[in-house]
Amino acid sequence: MRKIFWSLATVLAIGALVFFRLLPPMLESGMNKLEGKPLLVISPEAEALHRSLNIVDLHSDTLLWKRDLVAASNRGHEDLPRLIKGNVTLQVFASTTKSPKGQNYDSNPADSDMLTLLLVSQGQPRRTWDSLLERSLFHGQKLDVAVSQSQGTLRKVADQGGLDQLLALRARPQAPVGALLSVEGLHNLEGKAENLDRLYSAGFRMAGLTHFFDNELGGSMHGLVKGGLTPFGRQIVGMMEDRGMIVDIAHCSHTCVAEVLKMARRPVVSSHGGVQAVCPVNRNLSDAEIRGVARTGGVIGIGYWDAAVCDTSPAGIVKAMKHVRDLVGIEYVALGSDYDGGTTVRFDTSQLVQLTQALLDAGFSAEEIRAVMGGNALRVIHAGLLPYAEWAKGRRQH
Repeated sequence: MRKIFWSLATVLAIGALVFFRLLPPMLESGMNKLEGKPLLVISPEAEALHRSLNIVDLHSDTLLWKRDLVAASNRGHEDLPRLIKGNVTLQVFASTTKSPKGQNYDSNPADSDMLTLLLVSQGQPRRTWDSLLERSLFHGQKLDVAVSQSQGTLRKVADQGGLDQLLALRARPQAPVGALLSVEGLHNLEGKAENLDRLYSAGFRMAGLTHFFDNELGGSMHGLVKGGLTPFGRQIVGMMEDRGMIVDIAHCSHTCVAEVLKMARRPVVSSHGGVQAVCPVNRNLSDAEIRGVARTGGVIGIGYWDAAVCDTSPAGIVKAMKHVRDLVGIEYVALGSDYDGGTTVRFDTSQLVQLTQALLDAGFSAEEIRAVMGGNALRVIHAGLLPYAEWAKGRRQH
């Protein structure tokens, strides 16, 4: 009997070791990859220009994974040392709280979640196992811990003053990197409007309405119905604009996008994705939608993975950026990597000079490159951090 007990205990111990220690890094390494294909040779001109830029990336999922954000890692696409090497000024960190089993771009029900196993294996607090809201609040706490451990090299941005301070510090040697919290799908509200204030209090300042399935707010491009905004969704969009939270249409169905753009009082962003004209994947924006985002004064973050651009080379990414520029103007183009979002990309955040080189190669001017790499996003974020009443007052005065 004792032999059976110890054999069973050994099996359980090995199982626990695999589940809690080996499974999380294995899953991450298998989902967030670098292609290993050739990269551009970087010219001195591109290197010098890149060092002078304020770079903003509108979307990464790094907070989802069990990894020390402050420490260098050989997994995934970004961490603080790589952000510093890539000369990133501000990284928008998304909180992803639910992904359906068998996730695909065409049609997903909302009745399953493959992230629960991941977060349990990562040892996240019990309260996050069955609450999407608590998962986001945990991600916010995770960022706060990283900021506190970074010795000033990572700064959380949640208002205009904080963003202004960050930009002032960027002019100094050893400049810090800024971090802004976003949400990938407001199903984490759990159907309660008052939970938006809990997210706001935790520092969240941007949010996408849907992710890979239809939810209480509206239809997803990847859902079953793919409908428009619900009354609850319309309420939440208005509340976001009132508080100073930027509305993100990434993953919304075409009907949902049209309805958001029609009711928007403030600039809207598409944080990460592509354009149909260059890459005809269903989640990418049509020319009409690009024009709609531009009319709000927002920006379109171009992603780096295959389904966003159909060509993950730096030149392929720039091709999508060029389409937006030529259609509506340079001031509406931005970066939206989707780093660490279960994507395979050509380069990680430490190698963002690849984009600067590709933009130069495509004939973009230095001022256009400054706009694309961060200037446009900073304009929208800076304005978006103000509550609606203050923002509208400022517009009337000008």
